[in-house]
Amino acid sequence: AGDAAVVDAAARAPPTEKFRKDYRQPNYWVREVQLDVRIFEGHTMVDSTLFCELNPAMADVGAELHLDGEDLQLRSVEIVPSGGDAGHALTEGGGAQGFRRSADGLIVHGLDASSFGLRVSVTIEPEKNTQLSGLYHSGPMYCTQMEAEGFRRFTYFPDRPDVMSRYTRVRLEADRSKCPVLLGNGNKIEEGVCPNDAERHFAVFQDPFAKPCYLFALVAGDLGCITDRFTTASGRVVDLAVYSEKENVDQLGHAMASLKKAMRWDEERFGLEYDLDVYNVVAVNDFNMGAMENKGLNIFNTALTLARPDTATDDDYERIEGVIGHEYFHNWTGNRVTCRDWFQLTLKEGLTVFRDQEFSGDMGSAAVKRIEEVRLLRARQFPEDGGPMAHPIRPESYIAMDNFYTATVYCKGAEVIRMYQTLLGRDGFRKGMDLYFQRHDGSAVSCDDFRAAMADANGRDLSQFEEWYLQPGTPQVEATGRWDAASGSFSLSLRQKIGAGQAHLPEEKRREKPMLIPVVVGLLDRASGCEVVPSRVLELAKAEETFTFDGLVAEPVPSLLRDFSAPVKLEYPYSDEDLAFLAAYDTDSFNRWEAAQQLGAKLIMSQYDAGSQGLELPAACVDAFRRIVNDRTTQDISLLAYAITLPTESTLLERIQPPVDPFRLHQARVAVRKAIGSALRADFERRYEELSPAPSEALVIDGPNAGKRRLRNACLAYLAAEKDAAALQRCAVQFAEARDRGCMTDKLAA
Repeated sequence: AGDAAVVDAAARAPPTEKFRKDYRQPNYWVREVQLDVRIFEGHTMVDSTLFCELNPAMADVGAELHLDGEDLQLRSVEIVPSGGDAGHALTEGGGAQGFRRSADGLIVHGLDASSFGLRVSVTIEPEKNTQLSGLYHSGPMYCTQMEAEGFRRFTYFPDRPDVMSRYTRVRLEADRSKCPVLLGNGNKIEEGVCPNDAERHFAVFQDPFAKPCYLFALVAGDLGCITDRFTTASGRVVDLAVYSEKENVDQLGHAMASLKKAMRWDEERFGLEYDLDVYNVVAVNDFNMGAMENKGLNIFNTALTLARPDTATDDDYERIEGVIGHEYFHNWTGNRVTCRDWFQLTLKEGLTVFRDQEFSGDMGSAAVKRIEEVRLLRARQFPEDGGPMAHPIRPESYIAMDNFYTATVYCKGAEVIRMYQTLLGRDGFRKGMDLYFQRHDGSAVSCDDFRAAMADANGRDLSQFEEWYLQPGTPQVEATGRWDAASGSFSLSLRQKIGAGQAHLPEEKRREKPMLIPVVVGLLDRASGCEVVPSRVLELAKAEETFTFDGLVAEPVPSLLRDFSAPVKLEYPYSDEDLAFLAAYDTDSFNRWEAAQQLGAKLIMSQYDAGSQGLELPAACVDAFRRIVNDRTTQDISLLAYAITLPTESTLLERIQPPVDPFRLHQARVAVRKAIGSALRADFERRYEELSPAPSEALVIDGPNAGKRRLRNACLAYLAAEKDAAALQRCAVQFAEARDRGCMTDKLAA
């Protein structure tokens, strides 16, 4: 093609379904990449040099090289010597050696060596890129989003995650006044003013670690930042920076603090240390994902980066901390070890979601974090499992990969990872993680490789556990208990309702086999409320099994599926008295909340069915709520706030058979809240005042203080339910106080 610009006008291929079973490695690996990116007003020129190596397991010398490409203006294609010097141009058609266009890229033929360099020059128009995939322009900056298949919109390349390359030299050039900040993956090894144009400057970056192209990133723009440093466990100093539009710099401090916490936590919990000299985070207004874990250059939506007490709530602060942690943790679970193909997406996302959940639990309230995880799972993933688009956490096929960034892959995938830890114990899980990195650092692998590492490190047969990767739908379990006073034993029978969670799916999508389900169980003494059998992991591997607990003196109350030990729907015939008992006494935080929620749901549904008739609260229910409000021994105050909060109307809708009267449901929930508020008014008032800040008390954003605000505001919701003069006055006073202190959490609650 020489120097003439050639517009890629080939007809784009219609979407076709891809299947996991059809995976095959590429004909060539790209071992090294060098890029020269020159940004101009209206267009950007990208010159890429790919150092390729034949994959002898798949092809012989002379095999074709397939490069993906989309919306690219091709300028030239050259074969270059291994040193990267000037080469010889290939022509379209090209006889014995050349290239041809396909519907989805380029095919280079006539390659007569097992290793060679290929230079491809293209022009792109990021200002016109409205897909926000590839390189695009947003506000004061140019930035990239390459996952899942955006790199093909940047240059021609085998755009697949199993092609892992070292980006040894990435040169980025732009106008000095419009783009004073230039950022790329890895360490900056050179920068300066362009010798032939003093109005332009450049920076050169080098990433010593091989990565798939979806982790490539660059940013060029006029940005402000804050900086800091982190010293790793081995004593290396890492330069940290968080960038945003200049007017938002005062809202970046929490993101930086969260990053440093995440770096330290990963060292202490998993022995994983950061591996580059720099770590940059950039906040972008127009970003089509929440955040992206590009190696050493994370790009975030501003909603998940910016925080200030007068504009962000405690929930916002916790969300930002979790997402900052999530993207950092990808450095090992996703970057250093990545997924072989996009069917394995849950390998990196499910594992990293689990890691960020553990991090957030350690930084704040572990109980509340677990509750929030399960609420999200039930609200988003369970309906997905129960609908026509149900799919396993590792899909068997897809047409558009972007459609599989789902709650199933992320949230249920994290629950599957959590079950490894439940089955193997925390130490066993860590042993499996260590072996996983030992075997696969620098590789693109599959979910089966992760499962094998967990099994081999612990001497366990986890072959049945693969069913969690193969079956769609939410498993359902029935539990029944039997007390034998003569022998002092309690028998718990668990039955898998095999296929019940898949009944709505066509037969070809079903896979109805028993799964390995860890059911964590504890037993409580009904008379004293004490725990008589601490948490025990029961491994339900057959369709039905019975487990017996001996040595008991009285019939216990079982606490089942503690900490929500498996993503299943479990049924047990609890009475209202049982639920009130568990809400007041259960030693498992999640099940204590779960019992309170079930109690609240029963009250609201009873009122919904009764209509406008009067509401009389059962004494056991009132006593359970009173115990929670007056609990001053539980250290995690956030848990108490969640335990006394009634289930949401969206949660209740799942319990009602259509047709549903939403106004009547709302009225029923309001009536129950009023009744509880009236019955416990003195208790709520006393706790509210106890948790109120002193006039001169400084606002502190951390876990314990967030817990105090949560419980205080939960009490306020009950006290304000009557909407009388006293309630309105209390809300007005809190609003004014919160405004003066700059506390968005308390302002919104009031």
